[in-house]
Amino acid sequence: MSETARYWQTLEDGTLQCDLCPRFCRLHEGQSGLCFVRQRHGDKLVLTTYGRSSGFCIDPIEKKPLNHFLPGTPILSFGTAGCNLTCKFCQNWDMSKSREMDLLQAEAAPEQIAAAAAALECRSVAFTYNDPVIFLEYAVDIARVCRERDIKSVAVTAGYINRPARSEFFAHMDAANVDLKGFTEEFYQKHCSASLAPVLETLRYITAETDVWLELTTLLIPGQNDSADDLKRQCGWIAENLGCYVPLHFTAFHPAYRMMKLPATPFSTLQNARKIALQEGLHHVYTGNVYDPVGSGTYCHSCGRLLIGRRGYQLSEWHLTSAGNCEFCGGKCSGIFETEPGTWGSRVRRVVISDFAMPGE
Repeated sequence: MSETARYWQTLEDGTLQCDLCPRFCRLHEGQSGLCFVRQRHGDKLVLTTYGRSSGFCIDPIEKKPLNHFLPGTPILSFGTAGCNLTCKFCQNWDMSKSREMDLLQAEAAPEQIAAAAAALECRSVAFTYNDPVIFLEYAVDIARVCRERDIKSVAVTAGYINRPARSEFFAHMDAANVDLKGFTEEFYQKHCSASLAPVLETLRYITAETDVWLELTTLLIPGQNDSADDLKRQCGWIAENLGCYVPLHFTAFHPAYRMMKLPATPFSTLQNARKIALQEGLHHVYTGNVYDPVGSGTYCHSCGRLLIGRRGYQLSEWHLTSAGNCEFCGGKCSGIFETEPGTWGSRVRRVVISDFAMPGE
């Protein structure tokens, strides 16, 4: 299944330029952009993965990771194929780097996905595993029908997208976790074949011009993006440009894809990064991909008491009022909370989307 894509133009020499992301891929007949999935067919650009997925799964929302958006609730998660970055450390490289459409076995119309989420009592749907900006048209259509059912939409993305595509995409999202790969231009160019500046522009846009709940993730890779100086600059920039309330997740690298020879991230590196971020004024800093009850807990930035305890993805304590305030001092905890925490826990459940009929069938 394919769909006519948006955000492209025909240049004077007859080539077609994709304007979705800062790569501005120029395409001749039959060519695809670096993402593999936006392809020239005749005189137009099409999205070759519209309506097709690598599979569906119900996850705990904390796995995205989102710790301040509907904690404890289940989220219906899926991805497609391809990516507009070339990260050498990609944890989902089998999907994001794939040029093979035969990975996409699950066909699902937007209405069918929304119906499945409702039937499965998922509070939200996540566009994840590969970057949803490259399947913007599909993601936006799904988000529209989900919103009609009061089901939230979550983007797990690297934020490598241009205006006005950025404006359309995030207008339909309720929350996003943006993967801030590092904080130097050298890192982005060397390891992602990309640039840092457009990502920072996306982050500023989300916080200044949308109501999207934002959390950030940085995968700390030993010797690559984990220096104290880089972390101080990154956290200082976040505090100044985005706000101290924006949660930041530092996650542990494990050898993958084209970085198999590097060591895994030491636990002490995560602890030190969290310490630096808190010293720079950030209110909510987490460690991930490791077992760390301290680094996974949500604390009141006013009194320091534990508000939400976690063991992995399982909620173990809850000390928020129905209004999202600290039970101990009354301080407000930033986030999107319901009156009671969810009870999904750490379960992961595969979903066969074809089991759910289209509305009206």
